Amino acid sequence: MATLYQERSNNVWRTVFLMSVFLIIVIAIGYFIGWYFDSPGILYIAVGFAVVMNFWSYWFSDKTVLALTGARPATREEFFDLYTVTENLSIAAGIPMPKLYVLDDPAPNAFATGRNEKHAVVCATTGLLSMMTRPELEGVIGHELSHIKNRDILVMTVAVVLAGFLAIISDMFIRMSFWGGRDSDNERANIIFMVVGLVAVILAPIAAQLIQMAISRRREYLADTSGALLTRYPEGLASALGKIGSYSQPMRHASHATAHLFIGDPFGVKAGNWINNLFATHPPVEERIKRLLGQES
Repeated sequence: MATLYQERSNNVWRTVFLMSVFLIIVIAIGYFIGWYFDSPGILYIAVGFAVVMNFWSYWFSDKTVLALTGARPATREEFFDLYTVTENLSIAAGIPMPKLYVLDDPAPNAFATGRNEKHAVVCATTGLLSMMTRPELEGVIGHELSHIKNRDILVMTVAVVLAGFLAIISDMFIRMSFWGGRDSDNERANIIFMVVGLVAVILAPIAAQLIQMAISRRREYLADTSGALLTRYPEGLASALGKIGSYSQPMRHASHATAHLFIGDPFGVKAGNWINNLFATHPPVEERIKRLLGQES
């Protein structure tokens, strides 16, 4: 299990690095826009607006996602295995048992959401529950409980909101720039700074999306390894991922707004070329399985 511990540590530090870069980009873009319009207050407004958006999205994340997916509560009587597996693993993880929901969909998948351990939700599709053995179900639930314990809902909420926020302020800047900005008469340094800043503002939304996707993939790797450490049986999750990855049909109500929450890509398996992988919310299933089984190159 030493390899899994090292994998978990590596993914934690990579996430910290990516989030730091993300925040630097937001502050830099806000600073440039404030400089361009000769109004430093724009930076403070931008940061304040981002904080408010983050808080709102984080606080109401469970209700929003459940409404978007159309999930329904799962009872112990109807979904006994799901209930008992989640109950046992929650005790092992040292966290309160999350509320359980089921999504009527033949595609095998699952997700976790909620603002903290006391307000968490785990949801599985009916397709996943009918397809998985108990060890495989334990692997999936261990993965989802790890998302809760690792506060991935908070991390990804921040990432998604910052990416959307950068896209909004970049669009606003481009529109407002037609009305004029800072006067840079014969100031070569100002002209260079302005050109670099304009290019950065235009490219910022693309860079933000790439970083958001990279963070999402890192959190999936982290939840895989943390879940395997929780169940002490990485083969169960590896087998479950194999079944999820082999199901190529998309979910009935797949949405880009919630895609990053699921254990598998809700849009189905895509061709594994480098461009798709770069913009993917999930790492390749084959790579995830190799890492779980200690077979990565």
